[in-house]
Amino acid sequence: MSSQRNTAFAAAFAGMVSVQSGAAFAKSLFPLVGSEGVAALRLGISSLVLIAVFRPWNLNLRQLGISWRTMLAYGVTLALMNLLIYRAFAYIPVSIAISIEVMGPLVAALLSSRKTTDLVWIALAALGMVWLAIGDVHGEIDIRGVLFALAAALFWGVYVIVGRKASGGGGRTVAMGMSIAALIAVPLGMLQAGTALLVPHVLWIGLGVAVLSSMLPFLLDIYAMRRLPARVFGVLLSGSPAVSAIAGWWVLHETLTITQCVGIGCVMAACAGCALFSRQQTDV
Repeated sequence: MSSQRNTAFAAAFAGMVSVQSGAAFAKSLFPLVGSEGVAALRLGISSLVLIAVFRPWNLNLRQLGISWRTMLAYGVTLALMNLLIYRAFAYIPVSIAISIEVMGPLVAALLSSRKTTDLVWIALAALGMVWLAIGDVHGEIDIRGVLFALAAALFWGVYVIVGRKASGGGGRTVAMGMSIAALIAVPLGMLQAGTALLVPHVLWIGLGVAVLSSMLPFLLDIYAMRRLPARVFGVLLSGSPAVSAIAGWWVLHETLTITQCVGIGCVMAACAGCALFSRQQTDV
């Protein structure tokens, strides 16, 4: 049993590393196709692979109790999450954008809990945002990037809520939602990048981004979530800002000040505390 738990733990960690590494490699494509172009590649390629694997045309939404309105909201939210966070990457370091974005599911979890003790996690996350701003001694934080990251956080919070309603179909639901998202993102990417999206070199990197950011972590997360308690999985994911900082430094040579690292640590602690203690209170 412990070996299964260790394997699931490793799978969840690998999924997190995969997502954040994919984000860093995605930003390296911006000079070639722009942020919308990268979102188009990620969602377009991911949807084609997921359609081939899960064949979502066999999905009976009525039988599963999922409305088309919910399915449409799921796909649109997925598209907006990707488009907005990639746009944020264009203006601010990846790790700072991710630190802001994780506020979305954090706030969604706290609002659903409604416990007064959760105000501690809100305050800690807010303190982290303050440290991130104070640490910007070189003026690298563009307000446009912050606003796009906040918008991405909003839609990630919505995604958590809508995703639960649309989760009954498993992989086929994800494939259908990804296809809806691709129908939104691909035309926007074509408008921005045009035929540059079809250059073989760009397509190969786009495939890598799709595998790292969508397909591989999806499979790893499904494996891990079936074998790990929700609170353990949530605490693991709270490490996303730190992993994104390492990936940004390794792939993009992005650097952070000590103060900004403290801010990221505060955000991580808030996410971990929310996932750990709120879950424990619910189980009591």
